[in-house]
Amino acid sequence: MAIILSVVVPVFNEEDLVTELLSRFASMISVLETQSLMSRHEVEVIFVNDGSSDQTLSLLVSYSLTSPWCKVVDLSRNFGHQIAVTAGLDFSKGQMVAIIDGDLQDPPELIADMIIKMKEGYDVVYGVRRVRKQESLFKRATAALFYRGLRAITSIDIPLDTGDFRVMSRRVVDALGQMPEKHRFLRGMVSWIGFKQIGFEYDRDARFAGETKYPLSKMIAFALDGLTSFSTMPLKLIARLGYLVVLVGFFYALYVLYAAFVLDLTVQGWTSIVLLVLIIGGVQLISLGVIGDYVGRNHVELKRRPLYIVRDVYALPE
Repeated sequence: MAIILSVVVPVFNEEDLVTELLSRFASMISVLETQSLMSRHEVEVIFVNDGSSDQTLSLLVSYSLTSPWCKVVDLSRNFGHQIAVTAGLDFSKGQMVAIIDGDLQDPPELIADMIIKMKEGYDVVYGVRRVRKQESLFKRATAALFYRGLRAITSIDIPLDTGDFRVMSRRVVDALGQMPEKHRFLRGMVSWIGFKQIGFEYDRDARFAGETKYPLSKMIAFALDGLTSFSTMPLKLIARLGYLVVLVGFFYALYVLYAAFVLDLTVQGWTSIVLLVLIIGGVQLISLGVIGDYVGRNHVELKRRPLYIVRDVYALPE
């Protein structure tokens, strides 16, 4: 029987919630059957193990040996969330493909409602976070600032307050498969593809168990991936900052000459010179860092290494 829905779930060290995770997906499949959207034999849930070091893999593999809808793709090491999702998309067979994180903050049962929305003629139904339970004010504020800032400096209409929780048509997934970049920002890539897309509002739950796999350092790195993948504005800002520094330096030079030859003033000490050197030197170092980030990303892309390596795939024979 052909697969109608594939659900891609990246997991990394989630042994504390694997049992609940499997139970919730079983409930999701029951909801799909109850609403006559599809049978359980037309659904596959692909768990992508992103190099877990705990019992996550063994728990998922044990379940996959008895459940036809559960499949496990085991990556050779930790490649990161976006690459793990990409691996799941590559292995998916469904006419529709859902992406959902493995921390149960996004309710799997809502996938049925998103599918109903897709049947109105959409290629993408993406989740819009109406409420973000138990998330700190700092995280909510920085997320809001990032997405609004990114939207302002790019030509791509990236929806606000969204994550990777979404359902996509097969042609959108196939289009993503043609985009081989290493530094991936999937929610931006889906927006870039186009087609008919719509938001689906929902309340995001608190994490069921365990700790977040996205500390501040990873959040910053992810934000930089989104910024450099979809905008060259940082490079333009460097040029404008350079013009500004030159302009300030020019007027300061005029002032020094005026003070020396007209007012007959001599500059006492070297404080102003030191300050100027420090400011200009700082601007130069920051500029080189931004340029180096773009160059480094090109270096990674030119290597043309595979996005990920699969150690094994676990599923019942078809």
